[in-house]
Amino acid sequence: MTQVTETLAEGLKREFKIVVPAATLSGLMMAKLTEMKDRVQINGFRPGKVPMPHLKKLYGKSVMADVINDQVSVTTKSLTEERGFKLAMQPKVTLPEEQAEVEAVLDGQSDLSYGMAFEVLPKIEVGDFKTISLEKLVVPVTDAEIDEAMKRIADQNRPFEAKDGAAAKDDQVTMDYEGSIDGVPFDGGKDTDANLVLGSGMFIPGFEDQLIGKKAGDAVSVKVTFPADYQAASLAGKDAVFAVTVKLVSAPGSVTVDDAFAKTLGMESLDKLKDAIRDQIGRDYNMVSRAKVKRKLLDALDSSYTFDLPPTLVDQEFEIVWRNVTNEMQQTGKTFADEDTTEEAAKADYRKIAERRVRLGLLLAEVGEKAQVQITDEEVNRALIERVRQFPGQERQVYDFYRNNPNMLAELRAPLFEEKVVDYILELANVTEKTVDKATLTASEEAEEAPAAKPKKSKKA
Repeated sequence: MTQVTETLAEGLKREFKIVVPAATLSGLMMAKLTEMKDRVQINGFRPGKVPMPHLKKLYGKSVMADVINDQVSVTTKSLTEERGFKLAMQPKVTLPEEQAEVEAVLDGQSDLSYGMAFEVLPKIEVGDFKTISLEKLVVPVTDAEIDEAMKRIADQNRPFEAKDGAAAKDDQVTMDYEGSIDGVPFDGGKDTDANLVLGSGMFIPGFEDQLIGKKAGDAVSVKVTFPADYQAASLAGKDAVFAVTVKLVSAPGSVTVDDAFAKTLGMESLDKLKDAIRDQIGRDYNMVSRAKVKRKLLDALDSSYTFDLPPTLVDQEFEIVWRNVTNEMQQTGKTFADEDTTEEAAKADYRKIAERRVRLGLLLAEVGEKAQVQITDEEVNRALIERVRQFPGQERQVYDFYRNNPNMLAELRAPLFEEKVVDYILELANVTEKTVDKATLTASEEAEEAPAAKPKKSKKA
């Protein structure tokens, strides 16, 4: 009979010594060999007539290795079920390393003695969410916002007609260009027949201004400096020269916003277009409002629940956070001194963020399990389609990649589960709505959605 002895019970850490008698292993091995006897084909023997000693000589050790693996799995399952453990990660199994001991076990001459270590999930007592009071900011969509959006749409769909003479603000310039730094062209700095509306702010600051007054056929050297926070770190803050050839100058035409215009956009009428705009603005506001009330809820939960955290889970989460931080600093060329902190202080701050993420993740998982929150295959498929759309031209490859990797599908399922659990808690919490204007809703307070959120940079206290 297998003997299980607990050797460590410290916090959430558990360690056990497990001994499986040689007789048990030998019996299981012989049972497997008996099953093989009728199937195996060995030269010189008819099927089913291979003597057991010969079969054991040929396959005994490999079958015993399988038996040992099976016993480790069986023992792990029975141990966790009998003691009610919920594991935080896969157990660490320490098998014998001495060659003589290993050979003795494989030969069925010695008991199998091995160690098992793991961390268990904490027991979380979920409280009454009705005691949580939250304020949700609500912004009504005004007619002025709809009119402003209509104007933007009209401007974006404004026709342009070729004109003679110099380009002016609001004119469209069709051009070829190639950018270089210190005389060397850089990736992404070249285009042909590119259209640019002067004054739109679509290009690097200063670029559009230098094209005002130019005519079709003009060749221009446009000198600019990339912003210090430019998304491509290799270009940020650097001076560049663009060789521009103006091919066409076009003046903006007029647009009549009416039913006919709405139909060019695929809408039945102008009223339907306005309704669609109102719905879209409303959805945008709701997304920001939802993110902020979620952050407030998670802050409330984080301050209300205290329990031990599995150290390994915290370490793993910290490694993810810290890797993201250091990668971003390398890309931007910033140092800890630039952030008014030190590496040691930053690590302490980010470990707290990792702890918050793990704490909230465990809590939400517990709430979701008790509330029987489920994610359907249809919901996962919708999320997968949204992800696939982010990779135009590679849709099939991305789709197959996710479908063939269960772990990647699990990454799509996790945020869906989190959102459903948050919705469940918000239904129970005392949530009151407060009507505010757009500026208040979109104020600088960051709507960070922990535990999956990107951490803020550390600052000295």
